[in-house]
Amino acid sequence: MIWDLYVMAFDALKSNKARTVLSMLGVIIGVSTVIVVFGIGEAARNSIADQYKNLNVTSLFVMGSFGGRGPGTSSSKLSEDDVAAILQGSNKVAQATALQQGSGSVSYGSTETSYSIYGSSASLPSISNLTLQSGRFYTDEESASRSKVVVLGYTSAQALFGDNVESGIGQIISVANKKVEVVGILSENGASLPMLSFDEAVFAPYETAKKSLLGSGGRFSLLVLADSPENVAGAMEDITTILRKQHKLKDTQEDDFRIMDAGSMVGAAQTSANIMSLLLTSVAAIVLLVSGIGIMNVMLVSVAERTKEIGIAKAIGAKRANIMFQFLAEAVSLSMVGGMLGIGLAAIAVPVISNMKILTVVLSFTGSLIGFGFSVFVGIFFGIYPAWKASRLDPVDALRSE
Repeated sequence: MIWDLYVMAFDALKSNKARTVLSMLGVIIGVSTVIVVFGIGEAARNSIADQYKNLNVTSLFVMGSFGGRGPGTSSSKLSEDDVAAILQGSNKVAQATALQQGSGSVSYGSTETSYSIYGSSASLPSISNLTLQSGRFYTDEESASRSKVVVLGYTSAQALFGDNVESGIGQIISVANKKVEVVGILSENGASLPMLSFDEAVFAPYETAKKSLLGSGGRFSLLVLADSPENVAGAMEDITTILRKQHKLKDTQEDDFRIMDAGSMVGAAQTSANIMSLLLTSVAAIVLLVSGIGIMNVMLVSVAERTKEIGIAKAIGAKRANIMFQFLAEAVSLSMVGGMLGIGLAAIAVPVISNMKILTVVLSFTGSLIGFGFSVFVGIFFGIYPAWKASRLDPVDALRSE
């Protein structure tokens, strides 16, 4: 019975091919847009996951902020004493290190460029989840003795030594016009903490960076590692309390520092990607809804043209439900075929867009299901009224129509 209805529906649609194609066009465009939009969103989420895959979600970044002590104050004075106070005052903090940050020239042979320079303790890799491509990280003993050794981020090592970055181990390079030895090269890290880029950087023992490479031009901040993801919020509260006490801030004064956690940064990026995907999907949904109005108009015209046919069907015993289901099947068939063609168009468009380097997009299975499902819904929703109208026609009046 149902199969017969669909056969009759397709025969009716084939009787006016031009009108059928024009009606399906909106559905095709709408479904393909939904799939491409979902593909863009999925590609963005995959990119974020890949970008932040090495980020330690228990890492916290503490930096000075402006205006904390009142009018005329430039910024807070985070210090090495703050590191000791945090480690002693919070049982939710596993590790902490001071971070001296600046930039300077980096050269090897005929290659010269400029990169960020970081001075830290030997605990930086565990706090920031850094791994070594080759070599080793410097030690706290080398920091205390101000040893002239450095570790290179992956991108900075590539710039100096080409793709064979391991060849840089043991080489003498110039950093901020000081000769230093490369003892380690980091693996590609992706995103780091806010305002930090570890791939394009040079790392030196804290005292070496402070006294020899950066001097008074460095910016001071703190990197802290909470002892578990569950204690990140508690660690942030402890750090706030400890630093306010360290900096002798009154209750009426604002914090003269800022604390950012890695997990929130990842969450914010994912939220932005989801919002963008939702907005674009909404546009595609509007296109599909507009196409649904087109389908309804076509079906109303079809009902008007086939009034006598409906009258004959009722005269020989067809029930209202039979008439309604027949016209509803036509509307659904129209939208289903449009949905399938939309999937086909998206399958062609996605690789073309990707190859043109306009956007990063993948063919989303979820997007295909949702797009096709929405096209069927549009056919049902906008086909109900014309089908109902056809089923309500009086057979006598229908037979009299010309």
